[in-house]
Amino acid sequence: MVKFTAREIRDIIISLLVISLAFDYIINGRDLDATIANFGYMVVVVGFGFVLHELAHKFTAIRYGYWAEYKMWFQGLILALITSYFGFVFAAPGAVYIHGYNIKKSENGIISLAGPATNIILAVLFLMAMPLAAQYNLLGLAVLGATINSFLAVFNLIPLVVLDGAKIFRWNPLIWIASMVLALILLAYSLFGVHIFSML
Repeated sequence: MVKFTAREIRDIIISLLVISLAFDYIINGRDLDATIANFGYMVVVVGFGFVLHELAHKFTAIRYGYWAEYKMWFQGLILALITSYFGFVFAAPGAVYIHGYNIKKSENGIISLAGPATNIILAVLFLMAMPLAAQYNLLGLAVLGATINSFLAVFNLIPLVVLDGAKIFRWNPLIWIASMVLALILLAYSLFGVHIFSML
């Protein structure tokens, strides 16, 4: 059964707002007025990818019979805001903590993969929606959704101890390589390929 504690809901909301602000600040060229004006819009676009990423970890862990709860990382929240000033977001505001005995390496790897895989799927969906979005003057939304989600996938697949990539790599290096290559291709296309599309 999926349950959310009051603290978990609070942590998700705080993390969502902070990570949205960090991306908002960069995307708007570190213009405070534009950042404030577009904040609500960014909460929807960025938050969608962030929340589904974390929920994918939680639901997958629960499927294996473990207790899973999202907890924000205060230092990560501060780091996200600081790095945004320098044009980059260290997007690790928190993590889903899993409690259980004898968690198998394969289970831990699949649980870790669930988050980046969700972002990869979302990036593909946003890219596929581009032709329709262009007809309704929403191309910018589709591009932003694809870019943010592909970036979140790439970032979380970096094989650092605190990120998903390290656990995925320890479980299955080939799956890690395939996931990272796909995420990088999607990010490159989101950043550069869509501009070619928009000029056609």
